[in-house]
Order: sequence, then structure tokens, then C-alpha cells
Amino acid sequence: MERPELNRNLDAQVFRDYYWLKRELIAFCRRHGLPASGGKLEIAARIAQFLETGQVQAVERAVSVGRRSGIDWSTATLGPETVIASDYRNTANVRRFFEAQIGVHFAFNVPFQRWVRDHVGLTLGDAVAAWRAMDAARRSGAALTEIGPQFEYNRYMRDFMADNPDKSTRDARRYWMLKKARRGPRVYSRADLELGEDRFEGYPA
Repeated sequence: MERPELNRNLDAQVFRDYYWLKRELIAFCRRHGLPASGGKLEIAARIAQFLETGQVQAVERAVSVGRRSGIDWSTATLGPETVIASDYRNTANVRRFFEAQIGVHFAFNVPFQRWVRDHVGLTLGDAVAAWRAMDAARRSGAALTEIGPQFEYNRYMRDFMADNPDKSTRDARRYWMLKKARRGPRVYSRADLELGEDRFEGYPA
């Protein structure tokens, strides 16, 4: 079955079963008067509800709670003693601080961002120590880098390459193109290899 057209008459469950680009979701929202703000998963949930009920879900604006720093995370001079507050932001200025402390290999990965969010009141020095501990665990194989569920392509590529070290990223991309065109979860399965090389005709290398 070919992927159906994303329109007002699409069944909500069929919508959930297929892969959609964020720009397709935003375009649908704009055509039908739905809020188009937020992450991909949030927008998709809004569309699914609309397809099921015909109702437009209001966007709830988050209200910051807890300790606020009152500093500008984009320009402030940061140090290990700087307290993580509820208004913390991953700005270029914050990245420069972490790169100076950790090195240019520093990255705002999902586990680290979750750690920062959950540890308001501790310091950036504590965050540096936490990042190093998580990175050491990842390097030792004790933990895989977590990829958010909205990044289906990244997760598929990682899992495909881990299971097929003899294949190339080009192979992984082509299997992804086949997988995302099918109905169902867009997660890697060993059975994907049975899709067959003959199915690659027409897919970009």
C-alpha cells in the first residue's frame, strides 16, 4: 500500500502508522487552522486528535517554575560556580563554556539535556562532571547515546549500522527509504534486509 495523502479525511490511525516529514505536518496545520508550533511529536499528536475529533487542540504555554537566575544565558560570563536555574538555555555562549571545560567533542546530547533539566539548583561545574561520567559510560559500552523518538531517521541509521557492520551508510539510507514508505513503526528490524535489493530501484543512493 502506497502512503496515503495527508488530508482532512485521512483516518487517524492510518496517519499514525506512516512516516511524515515535519514540514508536511506544518503545512497540514496551516491549511486547516491548527497551531503549527512545537516539536514534531507534539504537532503529530495535535493532527491525530484533529483527525479523530475535528477539534483544534489549544497550545499550552509552559510556565517556568522554580529558581530563576535572572541572567542572560546568551551573553553572561559563566563559570563552574554558575547555578543552573529554571530559565537555563542551551545557547552558543553555554556551549563555549562547556567546550572550554570539556573539549570541542562536547555535545548537547539527550541524556545530558535531561540531566540539566532535572538538576536545577546545582552548578555548571556539577554539569561538567555529569557529562564526563555519561561520556565515559558511553565510551566503555555501558550505555548507548540516547536519540529522541522524534529523530526516527537517526535512530534507524544507528541501529542498522550497529547490526550490519559490513554494510555502508549508503546501504542504511536506502533501507531507511524503503522502511519509511511502508506502513508501521519506523524502527530497524533484521527483517528489513529481506525487503530485497530489487526494491532499491528508484531510491536515491
